[in-house]
Amino acid sequence: MDLYPAIDLLDGRCVRLYQGDYGRSTVYGSDPVAQALAFQAEGAPWVHVVDLDAARTGEPRNRDLVAAIADALDVPVQTGGGVRSVEAAEALFAVGVSRVVLGTAALEDPDLVRRLAESNPVAVGLDARGTEVAVRGWLEGSGADVVDLAVAFGDAGVDALVVTEIGRDGTLAGPDLEGLSRVLAASSIPVIASGGIGTLDDVRSLAALSVEGRALAGAITGRAVYEGAFTVAEAVAATRDETAT
Repeated sequence: MDLYPAIDLLDGRCVRLYQGDYGRSTVYGSDPVAQALAFQAEGAPWVHVVDLDAARTGEPRNRDLVAAIADALDVPVQTGGGVRSVEAAEALFAVGVSRVVLGTAALEDPDLVRRLAESNPVAVGLDARGTEVAVRGWLEGSGADVVDLAVAFGDAGVDALVVTEIGRDGTLAGPDLEGLSRVLAASSIPVIASGGIGTLDDVRSLAALSVEGRALAGAITGRAVYEGAFTVAEAVAATRDETAT
C-alpha cells in the first residue's frame, strides 16, 4: 500500500479542512512546494495535491502552484479539485501531474472520465457522507451511492478510486474500514483510502485491510502528519512492515 501525504491548497497555502467545511480550515504552511519536497525527502512514493479553490468554484486558482510542485518533485503527483473538462485535465498533465482525480465531473459527465482514461492516468474521487457521494467541493449531495458508483466505473479503464469518508476527514478519528471494505468487495479497481487517519495504527489497519484477497492500493494522510502524530517516514515504514507480514 502506497502512502500519499496530502497538500490541500486554499488561497495558495497548505490547509486542512475539518469534515470538508471551508469555514473550519487550519493553515499549516505558506510554501506548498517546500512542503512537497519535505514529503519526498521522507520517502513518500506519491504526493497528493488538492486545489480546494477549484473544487468549490471550478476555477483553477492554484494551477501554477500545482505545476511548481510537480516540477520540483521526482516522485509522481496525483491531483484533483475542480477538474471538470478535458481541457482542465490536459492542462494538469501538461505541467507534469502524473494522475488526475475527477470527482464532480465523474458524476455529472461519466463519459468524460471514460474519454480521458483511454489515454491518461485518471482516478475517480468518491467523496461520501455516509454512503451518499457529495460534489462541488463536498458542498452538495448527489443522491448517488458510493458503492453503486464504484461498480459503475468498473469498465471505464480508470487507475484508481479515491474513497473519502467526509465525516472523518480532518478529524483524526480513524478510517472508515467498514465503508472501504464494501468498496473493495464491490469493485476490482484499485482503491485509495482517504479520511480519518490519526495514528500509525490507523495506517497499519489500512495496510492490513483485505476483502476476498483485495487490499488497498494506497492511503492519503494529511492532518496527522501536519500535527506531528507521526512522520511521513514512519507512516511509509508502517505500510511496508504491515504489507510484509
